[in-house]
Amino acid sequence: MDKPWLQSYPPNVPAEIDTHQYRSLVDLFQHSVAEYRDLPAFSNLGKVLSYAQVDELTRQFAAYLIHGAGLQAGDRVAIMMPNLLQYPVALFGILRAGLVVVNTNPLYTDRELEHQLKDSGAKAIVILANFAHTLEAVMDEVGVKTIITTEIGDLLGFPKSLLVNTVVRHVKKMVPAYSLPEAIAFNQVLRLGKQYAPAYQDADPSHEDIAFLQYTGGTTGVAKGAALSHRNLLANMLQADAWTKGYLEHGKEIFITALPLYHVFALTANALFSLEMGAKNVLITNPRDLPAFIKDLAKEPFTFITGVNTLYNALLNHPDISKVDFSRLKIALGGGMAVQKPVAERWKALTGSVLLEAYGLTETSPAVCINPVTLQDYNGMIGLPISSTEVSIRDVDGNALGVGERGELWVRGPQVMQGYWQRPDETAKVMPGDGWLRTGDVAVINEQGFVKLVDRIKDMVLVSGFNVYPNEVEDVLAAHPKILEAGVIGVPDEHSGEIVKAFIVRKENNLSVDEVRAYCREELSAYKCPKQVVFVESLPKSNVGKILRKELRAM
Repeated sequence: MDKPWLQSYPPNVPAEIDTHQYRSLVDLFQHSVAEYRDLPAFSNLGKVLSYAQVDELTRQFAAYLIHGAGLQAGDRVAIMMPNLLQYPVALFGILRAGLVVVNTNPLYTDRELEHQLKDSGAKAIVILANFAHTLEAVMDEVGVKTIITTEIGDLLGFPKSLLVNTVVRHVKKMVPAYSLPEAIAFNQVLRLGKQYAPAYQDADPSHEDIAFLQYTGGTTGVAKGAALSHRNLLANMLQADAWTKGYLEHGKEIFITALPLYHVFALTANALFSLEMGAKNVLITNPRDLPAFIKDLAKEPFTFITGVNTLYNALLNHPDISKVDFSRLKIALGGGMAVQKPVAERWKALTGSVLLEAYGLTETSPAVCINPVTLQDYNGMIGLPISSTEVSIRDVDGNALGVGERGELWVRGPQVMQGYWQRPDETAKVMPGDGWLRTGDVAVINEQGFVKLVDRIKDMVLVSGFNVYPNEVEDVLAAHPKILEAGVIGVPDEHSGEIVKAFIVRKENNLSVDEVRAYCREELSAYKCPKQVVFVESLPKSNVGKILRKELRAM
């Protein structure tokens, strides 16, 4: 069988999807706001917007971008804010206007922001005032002409909006001083857009028009913008719909969005998928504030949640999680990093729901593999290739390997990016031709077509000629009852080339280095056991909770 994974597909999941179901993301948006008009669309900080309200607000926003700011089809517009109601308004407003979204991490440094704005050629930016000082520092170096600033409470309605903005700005002093005299306020944009709206018409982009420049994390060099087309994002959203058929119902679901919408995982699995499903999308602004996050979970009879392993682990280790009702939860999806067995087992014990591991990349919009929703227990796999997706395991020369053989994972499907923005040389390195993308990940495929991710090629540790994969060692460490989290890297060694080093966050302070080493010797081959063990208060993580091995190396 050329595609062994098809034999393991649940009965309701089609082998292929029809990417022409919608002409573009604009067409999808128009369809959803019409069909689900009276249903709740987005919720944040106690305020709920219906699909009808989102339709009106995004139309006003789009009208201003075209008739007020003078932007033209294909121009790039950056969004730099956490999960607030303003995010989907800006996101879908930009798309309706036929412009390109440049999702931007609000915690970027001056240098990182300057690079992304210059590289993308962004002509406009929508930015939370809390981070405007960073923009001010680079304004002389970038080509941004239109600056739209917003404050946390802007869409919460009077008097709550005034109260929240006053507390954030003056009481908590969360808004550093900045000077951007050319900026226009978000709510002023909506007021002007309302005046322009009668003359405004939605754009009608094609499948191949770029919808997003989604920048990679830059962990292997300078951050690159993955050019994701309307077809790429539509395909991945429709693949998610096909994968969950029979489990999720249109117009009846409640999504929890704790991962930031600027991250490609939440962008597709939450923002776009919830739109297509007609779901209520509960936006969590600061999931690191666990007591507040858990209060939000306790208020909502949610049915779908996405997260990374560290987020689920943090929830499981908070005493208030027992107050949350999980009885209506249908799907919990884990991606962005490997789901660890102890976390998955504890999650099922608490919620009764399997924590489904998924795998994807910025370059694939992002989903490539997902475990079937029919899965009964954690299986250590990243799942099956989703509909219309092919995978292949290749050796260093690009030759296909067989079942059970370890090699680089290659991917082909309608969700694979067009290439890196204005970087044909970098594109050629990962897209050798015929639609294939080299992921840089080591994987194996079993006889049932399930894919097991071994590790990133660049993270592999070579100990005396033997390959050690940090994920395996981290999984073993995470199973220890006195260990909260662990990160593993390779460090140089004059005798064996490299040795394994572990950074550990303890649950119990009486855990010793000797105890860790003795435990590892029972669970791992000698060459895989950490030769160096360091106890730390916390591990460096990305904004979505992925452990940053690059920063562990710097430590």
